[in-house]
Amino acid sequence: MLELGKKQTLKVLRMKEIGAYVGEDEADAGILLPKKELPEGIEAGSELEVFVYKDSEDRWIATTLPVPFEVGEVACLPVSQVTDIGAFLDWGLVKELFLPFKEQKGKLRPGMQVPVLLYIDKSNRLCATMHIYRHLQSHAPYEKNDRVTGMVYEVKPELGVFIAVDRRYYGMIPAQEVYETYRPGDEVTARVLKIRNDGKLDLSARRKAHAQMNEDAEKVWQAILEYDGELPFTDKTDPAIIKRELSLSKNAFKRAVGHLLKQGRIELWDQSIVRKK
Repeated sequence: MLELGKKQTLKVLRMKEIGAYVGEDEADAGILLPKKELPEGIEAGSELEVFVYKDSEDRWIATTLPVPFEVGEVACLPVSQVTDIGAFLDWGLVKELFLPFKEQKGKLRPGMQVPVLLYIDKSNRLCATMHIYRHLQSHAPYEKNDRVTGMVYEVKPELGVFIAVDRRYYGMIPAQEVYETYRPGDEVTARVLKIRNDGKLDLSARRKAHAQMNEDAEKVWQAILEYDGELPFTDKTDPAIIKRELSLSKNAFKRAVGHLLKQGRIELWDQSIVRKK
């Protein structure tokens, strides 16, 4: 069964002047793959991976052009034009992708890059939405401490950073785990902290404490050097200041300082951490 908005392997049923008709078997009427997109050496009986969409006349059509996502997935696309009924996005095909007005968030301008999810609307058309959260899937195939990748689609400082894991599953870096600056569209690699009862993933961009310590220690060391060998921090320093200046939690900071101390690279003074000479 042909699937709209999906990549699929189809058979070349018939070759014509305008291109090839592709489908699942010879009994199909087939859908057109335009001649300009036919790879060299293709003939009847060949198999091709194509993406299936609808052209400007609402006819099903196949393409071998690279498409950034499939139905249910997230991608960051440029806005090409904004109209009274919605915006149009460039996704690499002749027919631009429609982003209805009701599926937008904020004011859009041509040239903006926006994270969107591809879905099929009630009229059986492919459309984009910026209301990504409501469309993502639960129960990703991961376990605690697995490394995953995904795309940031929304940042809420009071809650955290919302990520589409594998561009299709619910994921979030909780606010207390956010030590970097994230923007919608960023690609992120993270560790699964927790799998909630509803199947959604809590994430951390940091590795487990023992694996992260060397990297954190080097971050503190570079800060000491930037302060001419004397960092005005102690174990009493406000956690908010440590997070702001070093992008570390208080506990991670203490572990890093302890690691440097054990290596003999620093000394602890009353009001500062000093490079050992």
